[in-house]
Amino acid sequence: MRILLLGSTGTIGASTLRALIAKGHAVTCIVRTAHPDSPMPTGVAWVYADPCQPNAWPDSLFDGEPFDAVISCMASRTGHPKDAWAVDHDAHLAILNTVKAAGIGHFILLSAICVQKPQLAFQKAKLRFEQALMASGMTYSIVRPTAYFKSLSGQLERVKNGKAFLVFGDGLGTACKPISDRDLADYLTGCLTDPNRQQKILPIGGPGDAITPIAQGEALFKALGQPARFTHVPVRLLDVIIGVLSVMGRLFPAAADKAELAKIGRYYATESMLVWDPQTNQYSADATPSHGRDHLFDAYADWAHGEAVPERREHAVF
Repeated sequence: MRILLLGSTGTIGASTLRALIAKGHAVTCIVRTAHPDSPMPTGVAWVYADPCQPNAWPDSLFDGEPFDAVISCMASRTGHPKDAWAVDHDAHLAILNTVKAAGIGHFILLSAICVQKPQLAFQKAKLRFEQALMASGMTYSIVRPTAYFKSLSGQLERVKNGKAFLVFGDGLGTACKPISDRDLADYLTGCLTDPNRQQKILPIGGPGDAITPIAQGEALFKALGQPARFTHVPVRLLDVIIGVLSVMGRLFPAAADKAELAKIGRYYATESMLVWDPQTNQYSADATPSHGRDHLFDAYADWAHGEAVPERREHAVF
């Protein structure tokens, strides 16, 4: 198949590009600039343009053999409201209109499982675009992954340096089924040919049982050969921080941005990254599908022994 890929320079997008190449697809990537620190795979067509500005894409992009599908791994970097609506909604909506007009029939979207309970700007922006995509008449596959391995790597250096693992509350109130970039890329690219992954919203996690923050900490200490130590942070502390920053944000925009980050932190401290069951008003690990073979605890062991940790970028909270 001939695939148009957006977001290929991020960690998940790069894994998706590798999966597409391995499966024999012809891939065109739209990127702003070449990244000298990241070797570009050969056999891929590179178009240098702003992915968020499809009106500025070269006219020649859609010449020749038509694309079979577009895959978007793009996402706002910070989670701030302005950035979220600009990228997660507005840019994606413009892209949708452009690729539909070009005759592309299938849109595969990397979304997020947290949009099922939208409280934050980036969640609302993503959900609004999901709705537009479903109403567009195109074939769609909306993939909502749970937690990423890289999102659960933030305390590695802290623990290596002899500090305790931070958990909110008792550390048992939330859980997730994290999925690796490689397994997620395999799932995304599988949407191209699996009709059971089309015209659907697709929550997806990694293999194994759901894990709590306490279990994450215990596994990380074990990988480092250290006894487990935890510091329990009350969630109310986040509420105080959010309140103070929100008041300051009325005068100082930087404080308002920090308040939004604190809200993101509170969300992930109190909500599980699993499928929400509206009938029971509970998160359900059993209802959260699994895919792949990579386990977070194996990644912890690899990182503890010196393997490079995936880049977490600006939107990292913990």
